[in-house]
Amino acid sequence: MADSTGNVFSILLAGGTGTRLWPVSRELYPKQLVKFIGNDSLVQSTIKRLDPLLDQQNVRVVCGEQHYHEIARHIEDMGLNSDGKVIQEPSGRNTAPAILLAAFYIHRTAPDGIMCVFPADHVIGNIASFHDRLRVAIDLAARGSIVTFGIKPNYPETGYGYIEGIHDGGGEALRVRRFVEKPDRPTAEKYVEAGNFFWNSGMFAFKVSVILEEFKAHQPQMLSAMESMFAVDRPPAAEDYDQLENTSIDYAIMEKTDKCVVVPSDFGWSDIGSWKSLYDFLEKDTDYNVIEGDVIARDTRNCFIQGHDRLIATNRLQDMVVVETPDSIFVSDLEHSRDVKSIVSELKNRGRKEYQQHRTVYHPWGISKLLEQSQHYMAAELTLYPDSSLEIPYDENRIQHLMAIRGDVNLKSASRDKILNAGESFTWCAEGGVRIRNKGENEACLVQVTLTRP
Repeated sequence: MADSTGNVFSILLAGGTGTRLWPVSRELYPKQLVKFIGNDSLVQSTIKRLDPLLDQQNVRVVCGEQHYHEIARHIEDMGLNSDGKVIQEPSGRNTAPAILLAAFYIHRTAPDGIMCVFPADHVIGNIASFHDRLRVAIDLAARGSIVTFGIKPNYPETGYGYIEGIHDGGGEALRVRRFVEKPDRPTAEKYVEAGNFFWNSGMFAFKVSVILEEFKAHQPQMLSAMESMFAVDRPPAAEDYDQLENTSIDYAIMEKTDKCVVVPSDFGWSDIGSWKSLYDFLEKDTDYNVIEGDVIARDTRNCFIQGHDRLIATNRLQDMVVVETPDSIFVSDLEHSRDVKSIVSELKNRGRKEYQQHRTVYHPWGISKLLEQSQHYMAAELTLYPDSSLEIPYDENRIQHLMAIRGDVNLKSASRDKILNAGESFTWCAEGGVRIRNKGENEACLVQVTLTRP
Protein backbone atom coordinates (compact mmCIF):
# COMPACT_ATOMS: atom_id res chain seq x y z
CA MET A 1 0.00 0.00 0.00
CA ALA A 2 2.34 2.70 1.26
CA ASP A 3 5.32 1.22 -0.55
CA SER A 4 3.60 1.32 -3.94
CA THR A 5 2.32 4.88 -3.78
CA GLY A 6 5.21 6.51 -1.95
CA ASN A 7 2.60 8.98 -0.72
CA VAL A 8 2.73 8.18 3.02
CA PHE A 9 5.30 10.03 5.13
CA SER A 10 6.44 9.12 8.63
CA ILE A 11 6.98 12.23 10.76
CA LEU A 12 9.02 11.58 13.90
CA LEU A 13 8.88 14.25 16.60
CA ALA A 14 12.26 14.33 18.34
CA GLY A 15 12.25 17.67 20.12
CA GLY A 16 11.88 16.60 23.76
CA THR A 17 14.55 16.56 26.46
CA GLY A 18 13.29 13.64 28.57
CA THR A 19 14.08 15.18 31.94
CA ARG A 20 12.22 12.40 33.80
CA LEU A 21 14.94 9.97 32.65
CA TRP A 22 17.85 11.97 34.07
CA PRO A 23 20.76 11.32 34.57
CA VAL A 24 20.89 9.24 31.36
CA SER A 25 18.73 11.62 29.32
CA ARG A 26 19.99 15.21 29.25
CA GLU A 27 19.28 18.38 27.32
CA LEU A 28 22.13 17.85 24.84
CA TYR A 29 21.58 14.08 24.65
CA PRO A 30 17.85 13.43 25.21
CA LYS A 31 16.17 10.05 25.59
CA GLN A 32 15.39 9.61 21.88
CA LEU A 33 19.16 9.30 21.26
CA VAL A 34 19.73 6.82 24.10
CA LYS A 35 19.96 3.03 23.71
CA PHE A 36 17.66 2.01 26.55
CA ILE A 37 16.52 -1.24 24.94
CA GLY A 38 18.85 -3.38 22.83
CA ASN A 39 21.42 -1.93 20.44
CA ASP A 40 19.24 0.78 18.87
CA SER A 41 18.48 4.27 20.11
CA LEU A 42 14.80 5.07 20.54
CA VAL A 43 14.76 7.10 17.32
CA GLN A 44 16.34 4.18 15.44
CA SER A 45 13.82 1.75 16.94
CA THR A 46 10.96 4.04 15.89
CA ILE A 47 12.19 4.09 12.28
CA LYS A 48 12.81 0.32 12.18
CA ARG A 49 9.35 -0.61 13.45
CA LEU A 50 7.78 1.13 10.44
CA ASP A 51 9.46 -1.29 8.03
CA PRO A 52 8.22 -2.84 5.77
CA LEU A 53 4.80 -1.20 5.99
CA LEU A 54 6.08 2.34 5.39
CA ASP A 55 8.94 3.36 3.13
CA GLN A 56 11.95 4.35 5.24
CA GLN A 57 12.97 6.79 2.51
CA ASN A 58 9.85 8.79 3.44
CA VAL A 59 10.91 9.24 7.07
CA ARG A 60 11.26 12.82 8.29
CA VAL A 61 12.55 13.64 11.78
CA VAL A 62 11.74 17.02 13.33
CA CYS A 63 14.34 18.02 15.91
CA GLY A 64 16.12 21.00 17.43
CA GLU A 65 19.33 22.54 16.13
CA GLN A 66 21.42 21.09 18.98
CA HIS A 67 20.38 17.53 18.04
CA TYR A 68 20.40 17.87 14.24
CA HIS A 69 23.81 16.33 13.53
CA GLU A 70 23.41 13.47 16.02
CA ILE A 71 19.97 12.55 14.66
CA ALA A 72 21.48 12.52 11.17
CA ARG A 73 24.30 10.27 12.39
CA HIS A 74 21.82 7.81 13.91
CA ILE A 75 19.98 7.66 10.58
CA GLU A 76 23.24 7.14 8.68
CA ASP A 77 24.22 4.36 11.11
CA MET A 78 21.09 2.49 9.98
CA GLY A 79 22.35 2.49 6.40
CA LEU A 80 19.99 5.26 5.31
CA ASN A 81 20.97 8.50 3.64
CA SER A 82 20.05 11.30 6.04
CA ASP A 83 19.86 13.99 3.32
CA GLY A 84 16.42 15.62 3.43
CA LYS A 85 15.25 13.39 6.27
CA VAL A 86 15.98 15.74 9.20
CA ILE A 87 13.85 18.87 9.60
CA GLN A 88 15.52 21.39 11.88
CA GLU A 89 13.26 23.32 14.20
CA PRO A 90 14.77 26.77 14.99
CA SER A 91 13.47 26.51 18.58
CA GLY A 92 11.19 24.28 20.61
CA ARG A 93 7.57 25.49 20.31
CA ASN A 94 5.66 22.28 21.19
CA THR A 95 3.95 19.80 18.86
CA ALA A 96 1.56 22.08 16.94
CA PRO A 97 4.29 24.24 15.30
CA ALA A 98 6.49 21.15 14.79
CA ILE A 99 3.74 19.27 12.93
CA LEU A 100 2.81 22.36 10.92
CA LEU A 101 6.48 22.84 9.98
CA ALA A 102 6.67 19.23 8.75
CA ALA A 103 3.40 19.65 6.83
CA PHE A 104 4.84 22.63 4.91
CA TYR A 105 7.91 20.59 3.94
CA ILE A 106 5.82 17.61 2.82
CA HIS A 107 3.38 19.87 0.95
CA ARG A 108 6.20 21.04 -1.31
CA THR A 109 6.52 17.62 -2.97
CA ALA A 110 3.34 15.77 -1.98
CA PRO A 111 0.49 18.24 -1.39
CA ASP A 112 -2.02 15.43 -0.95
CA GLY A 113 0.32 13.06 0.89
CA ILE A 114 -0.53 11.34 4.17
CA MET A 115 1.45 12.17 7.31
CA CYS A 116 1.80 9.57 10.07
CA VAL A 117 3.10 11.32 13.18
CA PHE A 118 5.01 9.43 15.88
CA PRO A 119 6.94 10.63 18.92
CA ALA A 120 10.51 9.39 18.42
CA ASP A 121 10.93 8.28 22.02
CA HIS A 122 8.13 5.75 22.53
CA VAL A 123 8.32 1.94 22.47
CA ILE A 124 5.92 -0.68 21.13
CA GLY A 125 5.93 -4.37 22.03
CA ASN A 126 3.64 -5.94 19.40
CA ILE A 127 4.78 -4.75 15.96
CA ALA A 128 2.27 -6.90 14.03
CA SER A 129 -0.65 -5.37 15.93
CA PHE A 130 0.87 -1.90 15.47
CA HIS A 131 1.05 -2.43 11.71
CA ASP A 132 -2.57 -3.59 11.66
CA ARG A 133 -3.74 -0.43 13.44
CA LEU A 134 -1.52 1.70 11.23
CA ARG A 135 -3.15 0.27 8.08
CA VAL A 136 -6.56 1.18 9.48
CA ALA A 137 -5.38 4.70 10.34
CA ILE A 138 -3.87 5.32 6.90
CA ASP A 139 -7.09 4.17 5.21
CA LEU A 140 -9.16 6.52 7.39
CA ALA A 141 -6.73 9.39 6.77
CA ALA A 142 -6.95 8.83 3.01
CA ARG A 143 -10.73 9.37 3.33
CA GLY A 144 -10.30 12.70 5.10
CA SER A 145 -10.28 11.82 8.79
CA ILE A 146 -7.78 13.07 11.34
CA VAL A 147 -6.83 9.88 13.15
CA THR A 148 -5.39 9.45 16.62
CA PHE A 149 -4.25 6.17 18.15
CA GLY A 150 -5.97 5.54 21.49
CA ILE A 151 -4.30 2.98 23.74
CA LYS A 152 -6.68 0.69 25.62
CA PRO A 153 -5.90 1.33 29.31
CA ASN A 154 -5.12 -1.77 31.37
CA TYR A 155 -4.82 0.13 34.64
CA PRO A 156 -5.87 3.59 35.92
CA GLU A 157 -2.80 5.61 34.89
CA THR A 158 -2.86 9.22 36.14
CA GLY A 159 0.19 10.32 34.15
CA TYR A 160 -1.48 10.21 30.70
CA GLY A 161 -4.17 12.28 29.04
CA TYR A 162 -7.27 10.38 27.89
CA ILE A 163 -9.48 10.39 24.80
CA GLU A 164 -13.20 9.69 25.07
CA GLY A 165 -14.62 7.94 22.02
CA ILE A 166 -18.23 7.57 20.89
CA HIS A 167 -19.43 4.36 19.23
CA ASP A 168 -21.41 5.34 16.14
CA GLY A 169 -21.80 1.80 14.82
CA GLY A 170 -19.42 2.05 11.90
CA GLY A 171 -15.89 0.85 11.17
CA GLU A 172 -12.93 0.24 13.44
CA ALA A 173 -12.67 3.80 14.74
CA LEU A 174 -14.69 5.82 17.21
CA ARG A 175 -15.64 9.44 16.85
CA VAL A 176 -13.71 11.57 19.35
CA ARG A 177 -15.96 13.26 21.87
CA ARG A 178 -13.27 15.00 23.90
CA PHE A 179 -9.67 15.02 25.06
CA VAL A 180 -9.24 14.87 28.83
CA GLU A 181 -6.33 16.16 30.91
CA LYS A 182 -4.42 13.83 33.24
CA PRO A 183 -7.06 12.67 35.76
CA ASP A 184 -6.84 11.90 39.46
CA ARG A 185 -6.94 8.26 40.55
CA PRO A 186 -10.72 7.89 41.12
CA THR A 187 -11.47 9.51 37.75
CA ALA A 188 -8.93 7.29 35.98
CA GLU A 189 -10.57 4.22 37.53
CA LYS A 190 -13.95 5.32 36.14
CA TYR A 191 -12.42 5.80 32.69
CA VAL A 192 -11.00 2.28 32.70
CA GLU A 193 -14.35 0.82 33.76
CA ALA A 194 -16.26 2.81 31.12
CA GLY A 195 -14.44 1.09 28.24
CA ASN A 196 -14.63 4.00 25.80
CA PHE A 197 -11.71 6.01 27.22
CA PHE A 198 -8.20 5.57 25.83
CA TRP A 199 -4.72 6.80 26.67
CA ASN A 200 -3.65 9.60 24.36
CA SER A 201 -0.57 8.18 22.61
CA GLY A 202 0.36 11.35 20.71
CA MET A 203 0.38 9.41 17.41
CA PHE A 204 -1.70 10.63 14.46
CA ALA A 205 -2.43 10.14 10.76
CA PHE A 206 -3.95 12.67 8.35
CA LYS A 207 -3.61 14.08 4.86
CA VAL A 208 -1.39 17.12 4.48
CA SER A 209 -4.20 19.02 2.77
CA VAL A 210 -6.63 18.18 5.57
CA ILE A 211 -4.39 19.28 8.45
CA LEU A 212 -3.53 22.53 6.65
CA GLU A 213 -7.25 23.25 6.24
CA GLU A 214 -7.76 22.64 9.96
CA PHE A 215 -4.94 25.03 10.82
CA LYS A 216 -6.58 27.57 8.52
CA ALA A 217 -9.88 27.15 10.39
CA HIS A 218 -8.60 26.95 13.97
CA GLN A 219 -5.07 28.45 13.99
CA PRO A 220 -5.08 31.03 11.17
CA GLN A 221 -2.44 33.21 12.82
CA MET A 222 0.02 30.34 13.17
CA LEU A 223 -0.65 29.21 9.59
CA SER A 224 -0.14 32.73 8.24
CA ALA A 225 3.12 33.12 10.16
CA MET A 226 4.42 29.82 8.80
CA GLU A 227 3.42 30.80 5.25
CA SER A 228 5.46 33.98 5.63
CA MET A 229 8.51 31.99 6.75
CA PHE A 230 8.25 29.72 3.72
CA ALA A 231 7.73 32.62 1.32
CA VAL A 232 11.49 33.26 1.34
CA ASP A 233 14.04 30.84 -0.07
CA ARG A 234 15.70 29.90 3.24
CA PRO A 235 14.85 27.83 6.33
CA PRO A 236 12.61 29.50 8.93
CA ALA A 237 14.57 31.96 11.07
CA ALA A 238 14.68 31.53 14.84
CA GLU A 239 13.45 35.07 15.52
CA ASP A 240 10.34 34.37 13.39
CA TYR A 241 9.74 30.85 14.68
CA ASP A 242 9.98 32.07 18.29
CA GLN A 243 6.87 34.17 17.68
CA LEU A 244 4.71 31.07 17.11
CA GLU A 245 2.45 30.08 19.97
CA ASN A 246 3.97 27.40 22.20
CA THR A 247 1.08 24.92 22.11
CA SER A 248 0.36 21.25 21.55
CA ILE A 249 -1.45 19.79 18.55
CA ASP A 250 -4.16 18.60 20.95
CA TYR A 251 -4.99 22.15 22.07
CA ALA A 252 -4.44 23.73 18.68
CA ILE A 253 -6.37 21.33 16.45
CA MET A 254 -7.57 18.03 17.93
CA GLU A 255 -9.87 19.53 20.56
CA LYS A 256 -11.46 21.85 17.96
CA THR A 257 -11.81 19.78 14.77
CA ASP A 258 -14.88 17.69 13.93
CA LYS A 259 -12.82 15.34 11.77
CA CYS A 260 -11.02 13.53 14.61
CA VAL A 261 -11.50 9.79 15.16
CA VAL A 262 -9.70 7.41 17.51
CA VAL A 263 -8.48 3.95 16.54
CA PRO A 264 -8.55 1.69 19.65
CA SER A 265 -5.12 0.09 19.93
CA ASP A 266 -3.49 -2.50 22.17
CA PHE A 267 0.05 -3.12 20.90
CA GLY A 268 2.18 -2.91 24.03
CA TRP A 269 2.77 0.85 23.95
CA SER A 270 4.75 2.93 26.43
CA ASP A 271 5.94 6.51 26.26
CA ILE A 272 8.97 5.70 28.48
CA GLY A 273 8.13 8.82 30.42
CA SER A 274 9.86 7.81 33.64
CA TRP A 275 12.15 5.19 35.11
CA LYS A 276 9.07 3.38 36.39
CA SER A 277 7.48 3.21 32.95
CA LEU A 278 10.74 1.82 31.56
CA TYR A 279 10.81 -0.71 34.40
CA ASP A 280 7.19 -1.70 33.67
CA PHE A 281 7.98 -2.24 29.99
CA LEU A 282 11.15 -4.34 30.35
CA GLU A 283 11.41 -8.02 31.16
CA LYS A 284 12.13 -8.82 34.83
CA ASP A 285 14.31 -11.50 36.43
CA THR A 286 13.04 -13.99 39.04
CA ASP A 287 13.24 -11.30 41.73
CA TYR A 288 11.27 -8.88 39.55
CA ASN A 289 14.35 -6.74 39.01
CA VAL A 290 15.55 -5.02 35.83
CA ILE A 291 19.34 -5.01 36.06
CA GLU A 292 21.86 -3.72 33.50
CA GLY A 293 25.58 -3.15 33.91
CA ASP A 294 28.10 -4.32 36.50
CA VAL A 295 25.71 -5.00 39.40
CA ILE A 296 25.74 -7.24 42.46
CA ALA A 297 22.25 -7.34 43.95
CA ARG A 298 21.65 -9.14 47.25
CA ASP A 299 18.16 -9.51 48.74
CA THR A 300 16.95 -7.00 46.16
CA ARG A 301 13.43 -7.15 44.68
CA ASN A 302 11.23 -5.05 42.37
CA CYS A 303 14.10 -2.70 41.50
CA PHE A 304 15.47 -0.97 38.41
CA ILE A 305 19.27 -0.85 38.58
CA GLN A 306 21.41 0.45 35.71
CA GLY A 307 25.15 1.00 35.75
CA HIS A 308 27.39 2.45 33.07
CA ASP A 309 30.97 2.87 34.31
CA ARG A 310 31.17 1.60 37.87
CA LEU A 311 30.23 -1.41 39.98
CA ILE A 312 26.89 -1.08 41.79
CA ALA A 313 26.31 -3.26 44.87
CA THR A 314 22.88 -3.30 46.54
CA ASN A 315 21.69 -4.99 49.71
CA ARG A 316 18.10 -5.46 50.91
CA LEU A 317 16.53 -3.00 48.50
CA GLN A 318 12.91 -3.06 47.36
CA ASP A 319 10.91 -0.93 44.89
CA MET A 320 13.87 1.33 44.11
CA VAL A 321 15.60 2.96 41.13
CA VAL A 322 19.39 3.20 41.05
CA VAL A 323 20.94 4.74 37.91
CA GLU A 324 24.67 5.44 37.64
CA THR A 325 26.45 7.56 35.03
CA PRO A 326 30.08 8.76 35.01
CA ASP A 327 29.21 12.05 36.72
CA SER A 328 25.89 11.47 38.53
CA ILE A 329 23.88 8.87 40.44
CA PHE A 330 20.10 8.92 40.86
CA VAL A 331 18.41 6.96 43.67
CA SER A 332 14.64 6.99 44.22
CA ASP A 333 11.71 4.79 45.07
CA LEU A 334 10.10 3.50 41.87
CA GLU A 335 6.70 5.06 42.36
CA HIS A 336 8.00 8.63 42.63
CA SER A 337 10.92 8.38 40.18
CA ARG A 338 9.25 10.86 37.80
CA ASP A 339 9.93 13.55 40.42
CA VAL A 340 13.51 13.64 39.12
CA LYS A 341 12.24 16.39 36.82
CA SER A 342 12.27 18.81 39.77
CA ILE A 343 15.86 17.79 40.54
CA VAL A 344 16.85 18.68 36.98
CA SER A 345 15.22 22.09 37.43
CA GLU A 346 17.20 22.62 40.64
CA LEU A 347 20.45 21.66 38.89
CA LYS A 348 19.67 24.18 36.16
CA ASN A 349 18.91 26.91 38.69
CA ARG A 350 22.21 26.21 40.45
CA GLY A 351 24.14 26.47 37.19
CA ARG A 352 25.24 22.83 37.31
CA LYS A 353 26.25 21.44 33.91
CA GLU A 354 24.97 17.96 34.82
CA TYR A 355 21.43 18.97 33.88
CA GLN A 356 22.53 19.69 30.31
CA GLN A 357 25.35 17.39 29.27
CA HIS A 358 27.29 14.25 30.06
CA ARG A 359 31.03 13.95 30.37
CA THR A 360 30.74 12.61 26.82
CA VAL A 361 29.42 15.24 24.39
CA TYR A 362 28.57 14.66 20.71
CA HIS A 363 29.51 17.36 18.19
CA PRO A 364 29.20 17.68 14.39
CA TRP A 365 32.94 16.95 14.14
CA GLY A 366 33.06 14.04 16.60
CA ILE A 367 33.01 13.24 20.30
CA SER A 368 34.64 14.87 23.33
CA LYS A 369 34.91 12.95 26.57
CA LEU A 370 35.99 14.68 29.77
CA LEU A 371 38.48 12.42 31.53
CA GLU A 372 39.40 14.58 34.50
CA GLN A 373 39.18 18.19 35.57
CA SER A 374 40.60 20.21 38.45
CA GLN A 375 41.47 23.81 39.21
CA HIS A 376 44.80 23.50 37.40
CA TYR A 377 44.20 21.22 34.43
CA MET A 378 41.66 19.45 32.24
CA ALA A 379 42.12 16.19 30.31
CA ALA A 380 39.76 15.12 27.53
CA GLU A 381 39.61 12.46 24.84
CA LEU A 382 38.74 13.79 21.36
CA THR A 383 37.40 11.52 18.62
CA LEU A 384 37.28 13.08 15.16
CA TYR A 385 35.01 11.62 12.51
CA PRO A 386 36.54 11.01 9.05
CA ASP A 387 36.89 14.19 6.97
CA SER A 388 36.02 16.46 9.88
CA SER A 389 37.78 19.24 11.74
CA LEU A 390 37.58 21.37 14.86
CA GLU A 391 39.36 24.46 16.11
CA ILE A 392 40.79 24.88 19.60
CA PRO A 393 40.81 28.63 20.26
CA TYR A 394 43.80 30.46 21.71
CA ASP A 395 43.68 31.30 25.39
CA GLU A 396 46.56 33.29 26.84
CA ASN A 397 45.92 31.80 30.27
CA ARG A 398 46.29 28.20 29.16
CA ILE A 399 48.88 25.82 27.70
CA GLN A 400 47.51 23.19 25.32
CA HIS A 401 48.98 19.73 24.81
CA LEU A 402 47.75 17.18 22.24
CA MET A 403 48.75 13.55 21.83
CA ALA A 404 47.56 11.39 18.94
CA ILE A 405 46.36 7.99 20.15
CA ARG A 406 44.87 6.54 16.96
CA GLY A 407 45.03 7.78 13.38
CA ASP A 408 46.89 10.75 11.89
CA VAL A 409 45.65 14.35 11.94
CA ASN A 410 46.70 17.63 10.35
CA LEU A 411 47.39 20.55 12.69
CA LYS A 412 47.36 24.10 11.40
CA SER A 413 48.30 27.08 13.53
CA ALA A 414 49.33 30.65 12.74
CA SER A 415 53.00 29.70 12.44
CA ARG A 416 53.08 26.18 11.01
CA ASP A 417 51.36 23.12 9.62
CA LYS A 418 52.10 19.72 11.05
CA ILE A 419 50.97 16.11 10.63
CA LEU A 420 50.54 14.49 14.02
CA ASN A 421 50.95 10.72 13.81
CA ALA A 422 49.78 8.21 16.39
CA GLY A 423 52.10 8.35 19.41
CA GLU A 424 53.29 11.90 18.71
CA SER A 425 52.40 15.02 20.69
CA PHE A 426 52.19 18.76 20.15
CA THR A 427 52.26 21.62 22.65
CA TRP A 428 51.45 25.28 22.09
CA CYS A 429 50.88 28.30 24.28
CA ALA A 430 51.36 31.40 22.12
CA GLU A 431 50.50 30.53 18.52
CA GLY A 432 46.86 31.51 18.38
CA GLY A 433 44.19 28.89 17.75
CA VAL A 434 44.92 25.48 16.25
CA ARG A 435 42.73 23.71 13.69
CA ILE A 436 42.74 19.92 13.81
CA ARG A 437 41.63 18.03 10.71
CA ASN A 438 41.14 14.31 10.16
CA LYS A 439 41.58 13.64 6.44
CA GLY A 440 41.57 9.89 6.88
CA GLU A 441 38.78 7.38 6.22
CA ASN A 442 38.67 6.23 9.84
CA GLU A 443 38.11 7.98 13.14
CA ALA A 444 41.11 9.62 14.79
CA CYS A 445 41.57 9.80 18.54
CA LEU A 446 43.58 12.33 20.57
CA VAL A 447 44.06 13.22 24.21
CA GLN A 448 43.91 16.94 24.99
CA VAL A 449 45.48 18.26 28.19
CA THR A 450 44.85 21.91 29.05
CA LEU A 451 47.03 23.44 31.78
CA THR A 452 46.18 26.67 33.55
CA ARG A 453 49.15 29.03 33.75
CA PRO A 454 50.36 29.60 37.29
